[in-house]
Amino acid sequence: MRVLVLNSGSSSIKFQLIETGAEMIASNTDRLLGKGIVERIGTDEASLRLQAPERQCKPDIAAMLDHHSALSRVVDSLRACDVISDISQIQAVGHRVVHGGEQFTHSVIIDEEVAKAIDHCSELAPLHNPHNLRGYYVARKLMPQVPQVAVFDTAFHQSIPPRAYLYGIPYTYYRRYKIRRYGFHGTSHRYVAYRFRQIFGKAREDVNLITCHLGNGCSVAAIEKGKSIDTSMGFTPLEGLVMGTRSGDLDPAIVLYLMSKDELTLHDVSTLLNKFSGLYGLSGESNDMRELLKAQERGDEQAKLAIDVFAYRIRRYIGAYAAALGRVDGLIFTGGIGENAPLVREKACERLSDLGFLIDPARNNQVLGKEGEISADISRARVMVVPTNEELLIARDTFRCVRGIPHPY
Repeated sequence: MRVLVLNSGSSSIKFQLIETGAEMIASNTDRLLGKGIVERIGTDEASLRLQAPERQCKPDIAAMLDHHSALSRVVDSLRACDVISDISQIQAVGHRVVHGGEQFTHSVIIDEEVAKAIDHCSELAPLHNPHNLRGYYVARKLMPQVPQVAVFDTAFHQSIPPRAYLYGIPYTYYRRYKIRRYGFHGTSHRYVAYRFRQIFGKAREDVNLITCHLGNGCSVAAIEKGKSIDTSMGFTPLEGLVMGTRSGDLDPAIVLYLMSKDELTLHDVSTLLNKFSGLYGLSGESNDMRELLKAQERGDEQAKLAIDVFAYRIRRYIGAYAAALGRVDGLIFTGGIGENAPLVREKACERLSDLGFLIDPARNNQVLGKEGEISADISRARVMVVPTNEELLIARDTFRCVRGIPHPY
């Protein structure tokens, strides 16, 4: 089955065309036929870039004033680059949807009731769900006979028990407003956990894992027998680890203090914590770990401090989740930083040998942007780098939904 995977933003569409099926999933031989991005939608100079294996695809710069014209252009580019000969070769569309609230615990085929529920969850993800939903309506108009599937970032974490998802505030706020830990990056955590089990031939019931998704956004998950039991992101993606520009955990009284001291508005505080904190705020220089690692090599103490805080927060969560799980069989690093920054992985695992996590320095330095084991031979738990592939998981879920195959959570 050829599945078009869409991640629709306010002025962009990221897309991949993936061929998948039951045998291909089992053998991990799904095929990426093409991928790309449309940016600056709504302008006269929108750009479309498409990459396809063994093909030279020209970039397209043109007026794309709405998402419909942008997606039409994507299909035209797939034809022009000979990835498909006709739109009818797209057999299903899978949509990344950030928030599914408590209603969605699995990926689902989208109908009007599902679309309404996604819209209702927009209150919890106002910067994402409306645009994800727009992608669905545009694709449905362009390909009315093609089944479309919603794959939710939050769904994987719906197995978290109340003791982990409730906050220490009056319970009435949970009943009234559904204020609770939802967790995000679920497709990434679920994919790398599945891949770990596949590599070592383990059944999900036999494996406990800690997965670290480290990019501009970061989160850690504790996975017991294939199910998420805790995760660092919370009601919003702001909670948890220090991230590229997000603060992560902090004393909530800090917000009140800053508002009183600097006369900040709610918008000011939201912007401060989401856009000007994290690695960027600590270093005063950049939210890009690559740049900070270079700065540290030059002797920049502020960059070193930002990296130390970042890695220490990861280590603290690993330790906490090791306690929550009791037994840990594997620790997985993924995401742009997790896959490409050996120093960060090394720092994150310092002093964790008594918990069973011991990195081999030579192996760690050799694994850059690829799959590989970095643990020492005497490490009780396997420490792995597994490149994430959220789009592939969306394609696989879309295939399963269309064919009525149970999800292997």
